[in-house]
Amino acid sequence: MGIYLDNAATSFPKPKQVSDAVYNFMVNIGATSGRGAYERAMESDRLVYETRKHIASLFNHDDPKKVIFTSNVTEALNLAIKGILKRGDHVITSSLEHNAVWRCLKTLERDIGISISTVPCTEMGYTNVDDVEKYIKENTALIVFTHASNVLGTIQPIREIGAIARKYKIPFLVDAAQTAGVYPIDVKKDNIDLLAFTGHKSLLGPMGTGGLVLNWDKDINPLKSGGTGGDSSYEYQPNYFPNRLETGTLNVSGIVGLLEAIKFIQKKGIDKILNKEKQVLSYALKRLKEVKNISIYGPKDVEKIIGVISFNLKNKSAEEVAYELDQNYGIMIRAGLHCAPSAHKVIGTQKIGTARIGIGYFNEREDIDLLIDALKKING
Repeated sequence: MGIYLDNAATSFPKPKQVSDAVYNFMVNIGATSGRGAYERAMESDRLVYETRKHIASLFNHDDPKKVIFTSNVTEALNLAIKGILKRGDHVITSSLEHNAVWRCLKTLERDIGISISTVPCTEMGYTNVDDVEKYIKENTALIVFTHASNVLGTIQPIREIGAIARKYKIPFLVDAAQTAGVYPIDVKKDNIDLLAFTGHKSLLGPMGTGGLVLNWDKDINPLKSGGTGGDSSYEYQPNYFPNRLETGTLNVSGIVGLLEAIKFIQKKGIDKILNKEKQVLSYALKRLKEVKNISIYGPKDVEKIIGVISFNLKNKSAEEVAYELDQNYGIMIRAGLHCAPSAHKVIGTQKIGTARIGIGYFNEREDIDLLIDALKKING
């Protein structure tokens, strides 16, 4: 099976109950949610609503109807950003954003004339909270921050940034792609108005799942319009949740897989999962120091990062390293810009990218030992 160290892109393997749930749904239920009054359709409805409840519970949210399902975190971010911002608005964001945020903002800048302020950070990816407040203007309509960088791993001070957003009554959107499922998130204590998440990373669920948690009482314009299964004679998108922001047939097979993944996480406990990943992460940072001519980017403190380590070898491109690890040693890592060129500008690697290790719950120290042995051989 090889050694899988690309969990920052997609977690693998998944808990067995995830694939079992997907298979069982497709073979034994198979009906569309919200589209029928027969028994199997109602069972599909029940499973979808149960998943909403578990997601709400995981993030300490009170209203499952305001858990909106999307196909991934990118769609969730687009839904929030494009549903809130209008012509001439101003938005504040970090220097570490994934293209899921950055391309969306730049497109709106080009198409409807929004303005963007990017809060600077250190080479380690640390953001000074006070800097956020300095960028607020009268027309600031949104603050959007990644919770943790997918290049440096650096965790951002979202609770403090959220408090500033609340002070000025500006909605605060958090991209939890790298943290949901492995790092404790509380939308109330963390002052989060909109939380975008994906199912296929640390939530340990299937691809094609994700969503937006609305801890906000203002309106968001729908990203799409279409069938919802109810109020079909009404010519416009309904005004109630989740139907206002969900349309078309849901990925119910993926959602039931996500439900079992969240149950697995809740049974294990976020703290236990985080501590396990920290142990492997700490061991990896320690052992990587043994590799000659290696540059490791970002903080080397497991209390300040999630399970991401970006590095380069002096005389090898990131792509060469990843290729050799895969072809000769059966070790899978990521190479390139990781869809986050903004973060690479911070560390000066926008032209060369980095090799990236993504540590997950199912990785062990033995995986790191094999990686280090392979890197030493590749390095000559």
